[in-house]
Amino acid sequence: MALLERVSTLVRANLNDLIDRAEHPEKMIKQVMLDMENQLMQVKTQVAIAIADEHLLLKKQKENEEKEVEWARKAELAVDKKQDDLARVALERGLTCRQMARSFAQQAGDQKIQVETLKSALRKLEQKLQEAQSKSELMMAQHRRSRGLDKTTDARMAAGGGAAVATFDRMRNKVNRAEAISQAKVDLAGDDVEDRLAALGKEDEVEKLLSELKARRNPS
Repeated sequence: MALLERVSTLVRANLNDLIDRAEHPEKMIKQVMLDMENQLMQVKTQVAIAIADEHLLLKKQKENEEKEVEWARKAELAVDKKQDDLARVALERGLTCRQMARSFAQQAGDQKIQVETLKSALRKLEQKLQEAQSKSELMMAQHRRSRGLDKTTDARMAAGGGAAVATFDRMRNKVNRAEAISQAKVDLAGDDVEDRLAALGKEDEVEKLLSELKARRNPS
């Protein structure tokens, strides 16, 4: 059935994937919900019709079974009355009724399978619809938020925000580099002063040792 194929497609559909691929997610969600609701109403109608047909077939089966019993009773009566020709006719009619009853029983069995198939499709579609209803508001909110972020980014880029940020980052890097170089120079200058002071202290120590050595070598 084309209806069951459409229902199967809706049941198998991954809502998240459909929405992610959609150009307008909110419209897609609303359309999917509408399709499911429409298909649900159609399936419910088909289920009701299928059940009614099953009941009708069972009724026809029962009627023919009852007719077979009635023709069998008439055949017995004809035999009792020595009316073999009437007995044959009654038996033939009874046989026809038996065949019809079997045919209706077979159709009723097939119809029962069809009813169960439709009921299963109905339950799955109802479950999918409930899932979609519970997720729809959340998914639409997520996509509205995502769309808002995209618009903010686009607006910033359109206004040159991206270039300004990049320029600011470059300037900040230059300032940081200049500060680092200056600090390095200060550190180097500090090292030079310390080295010079250390050298002076060393020279004084050398002169002191020299004086002491002279004093010992040349006592006066």
